[in-house]
Amino acid sequence: MSITAFSWQPAPLTLQLPANEVHVWRMPLDWPAPLVAQLRRYLNSDEQQRADRFHFPQHRAHYTAARAVLRLLLGRYLQVAPQALSFTYNSYGKPALATADTQPKLHFNVSHSGALALYAFAYNRHVGVDVEQMRTNVDFLGLSKQVFSLQEQQIFRMLPPAQIIDAFYNGWTRKEAFIKAKGMGLSLPLEQFDVTLTPGEPARLCATAFAPTEVEQWSMAELAPGEGYKGALVVEGSHWVLQCWQLDPDTFMLPPL
Repeated sequence: MSITAFSWQPAPLTLQLPANEVHVWRMPLDWPAPLVAQLRRYLNSDEQQRADRFHFPQHRAHYTAARAVLRLLLGRYLQVAPQALSFTYNSYGKPALATADTQPKLHFNVSHSGALALYAFAYNRHVGVDVEQMRTNVDFLGLSKQVFSLQEQQIFRMLPPAQIIDAFYNGWTRKEAFIKAKGMGLSLPLEQFDVTLTPGEPARLCATAFAPTEVEQWSMAELAPGEGYKGALVVEGSHWVLQCWQLDPDTFMLPPL
């Protein structure tokens, strides 16, 4: 299954996440300072301490906004106070909600780069999302040898120069989203699986060296986060519907503490 998502809709007043839907949120990270101060109050003490460890004020503000809005969105989906949520982490560091095994499991994933964040949510299916701010002053050929499989490198070298930047970030975001969906991080070598990367070709997991049947177990979508950014979504299974929401700091209503 392959989807290209280019339409970001205004956030709905009431959040409902049916079992057959996957929701992706796009959010700017540059919030007004008074709102960042309010968002900080939704973080627990550990999160506040982590925010304080960032040297630059902009990075502190970005982390605070990204983490607090994650809590706020999860709280709205689950209809609980955002500050009441607690998280667990697997052996690779991927977070999950600490919920009873008998409850439907709300899976989520977060990525941020530059001044944008993406969030993905789904019930009872793993998700991974990645966004990257595209840079041009990069040795793309050299870096491709570190992150692409041999098959991907061969395709990459054959592309015309005008497609190199888009192709690289297509491949990079799709690979990152996949290892995040798997919950294994970089312990899953990037060269051990193939994704599409040619501009205009649908996003797709093509092959895996570790388990050939994995290709049938995952869906991939290209996202369009905004000018100068690339994004990708990976979802466990098929037969799901993608909804893309835009979160606007100017209109986002903060619940009472």
